[in-house]
Amino acid sequence: MAEKKKRRVKRSLVKVISIGVIAVSIAMLFQVGMEILSVIDLQSEADAARAELERLQEENASLISRRDKLEDPDYVQTYARGNYMFSKDGEKIFYLPGAAATGSSETEPESTTTPESSEESAGS
Repeated sequence: MAEKKKRRVKRSLVKVISIGVIAVSIAMLFQVGMEILSVIDLQSEADAARAELERLQEENASLISRRDKLEDPDYVQTYARGNYMFSKDGEKIFYLPGAAATGSSETEPESTTTPESSEESAGS
């Protein structure tokens, strides 16, 4: 009978240890799963950050290009004449009907020089 009791105790002990090992294994698998999900989230965030970085670098390059253009007096003059209807002395600004037909949302004025200003510039 003592032998039977020892076997029962051994079997009970083996069952308890087995249940403990299974519980620890499940807990570890759960932690691994959580880490995998965390890595996937971080990768998607890194991809989004890379895309944002690329967009910002392109925007920065565009702004640097625009800044460089705005430092050029000829470009500034052309920009002001085209967008804000500034004109040179003796120059008149005419709106051409073809400009609206091109589908442009902004009607850019067409500037032309008058014959008087052409003669003045040719004589100078």
